[in-house]
Amino acid sequence: MGNPFALKTEALSTEMRLLLAILAAEKAEDLPVRFPDLFREADWEEFVKLALHHRVYPNLYPRMKSLGEAVPGEVTGCLYAHYSRNTFQMLHLSAEMEFLGGELARRNIRALFLKGPVIAKDLYGDISMRTSCDLDLLIPLAQLPGAEMMLTSLGYIKDDYIHTVLNDWKWRHHHTTFTHPKKGVKVELHWRLNPAPSGEPDFEELWERRRLSKLTGRPVAYLGKEDLFLFLVSHGARHGWSRLRWLLDIKQLLLQRPDARRLTALLRKHRYYHVGGQALTLARELLDAEIAEGLERMERAPKSRAMAQGAMFYLERMINLHSLPVPEDVASYHKRHQFALFSPVQKLVFVLSFLFPYPEDAETLPLPKPLHFLYVPLRPFLWAWRKSKRFT
Repeated sequence: MGNPFALKTEALSTEMRLLLAILAAEKAEDLPVRFPDLFREADWEEFVKLALHHRVYPNLYPRMKSLGEAVPGEVTGCLYAHYSRNTFQMLHLSAEMEFLGGELARRNIRALFLKGPVIAKDLYGDISMRTSCDLDLLIPLAQLPGAEMMLTSLGYIKDDYIHTVLNDWKWRHHHTTFTHPKKGVKVELHWRLNPAPSGEPDFEELWERRRLSKLTGRPVAYLGKEDLFLFLVSHGARHGWSRLRWLLDIKQLLLQRPDARRLTALLRKHRYYHVGGQALTLARELLDAEIAEGLERMERAPKSRAMAQGAMFYLERMINLHSLPVPEDVASYHKRHQFALFSPVQKLVFVLSFLFPYPEDAETLPLPKPLHFLYVPLRPFLWAWRKSKRFT
């Protein structure tokens, strides 16, 4: 029986359609014959901007080389320059990853590398085929102070952007950031995979299912296949799949044939079943990813496909959720879309979290730390006070 479903892609630009066609193709050589209008009508400057924005130029460049005269030489040359720069960046990060892995092991601090060079090697077989601007490590919460002290002793500087009251940082946030001014390396130290109200396996479960990467001389630990899928889909969905690189990761991970039964159970347990289905639909429809037997039901769920259609908003324009200020219409849509992704339990937790004090409450009415518990009953009044001041 055929599959009649198709994403509505009419609003995608010519350049985005061409980008998707090249990324989805098993062999790119025949694309100019199959899609002559896309090559003829494409604004190549805009095409390069899209490739850079979506962080897919390392995967794109080898394919572009085979297209010959169908692509202007300056376009291929520009992509090659970025590809080469990224290769050196990934080698630099690989060396630092090995160094940090050794320092953590020496201090008996367990760490799982979440992304970066280990994922590039695991998913693509070559670190030059994926971009990364930092190293992400997941640490047990109890060992977080030791890991922070280690990074500080190694010359890393902590970005103290987190303000907290009543220890809400433990669940409202999920990582802190360190930067080495001389090495030019940024490290994100995670104690959760995602901020609340996400559900996720605890560190002990993840550690038990860990894999070891032999990319460097000293092996480092990273997530098992099914855990990596959960992390990648939760991360991509949280950012609206606004970068195609995240969908490419999903396509590559599906080639490894994760255990469908185990993966389905994992996603259901942590309330990511339809988020996983959203990722599968987007990867299949946009990048021609092969959906493994046992995962089709998740992908075909009506809610999964509705969520996938909702994510097309982020691909119809170049949206950068990290570049502040985010346009008002984008911010408004993103809030609604993110809330729609939550399960009923997650929606309830999310709404109830507004009743828990925020750091702004402590700024509005400073109290001695032993009295911070009073912010719980005072929260509605302090919120109302700030609102009234805003409109006066």
